[in-house]
Amino acid sequence: MNPDEIVTVIKEKYNRDLRKQMVKTILTNEKSDDKKALETSYMLINQIFSYVLSQLDWNMSDNSSKWDDTPLRVMSDVFPKLETTKWYSEQLLHAKNSVKLEGEF
Repeated sequence: MNPDEIVTVIKEKYNRDLRKQMVKTILTNEKSDDKKALETSYMLINQIFSYVLSQLDWNMSDNSSKWDDTPLRVMSDVFPKLETTKWYSEQLLHAKNSVKLEGEF
C-alpha cells in the first residue's frame, strides 16, 4: 500500500476530531506525572504506527542504510501536530540512532 492510501484508510477509520484529541491527550499525558495514562495513550498510537509500518512493508534492516522517514511522515499527515509530541521525537531519535549504528559497521 502506498503512503497516500494508508493516510486515506486511517482518516476514514478515525475522524479528524478523534485524531486531534488523540494528539492532545498524548501532549497532556506527557506533561503530567500520570505514567499509566501516558502508557495507554502511547499504546494506541503505537498500534496505529505498527499498522503503518506493516502496510508500508517497512523494517529497519531494509532501510537502515539510508534515512527513510516515510512512516513518520504518514503519521504526521494523519495526526495534526503529532510532531510536537515526545513520542514523535523518540521515534525520530530511535531511527536516527539505528541509521548511525548501521553506518558504523
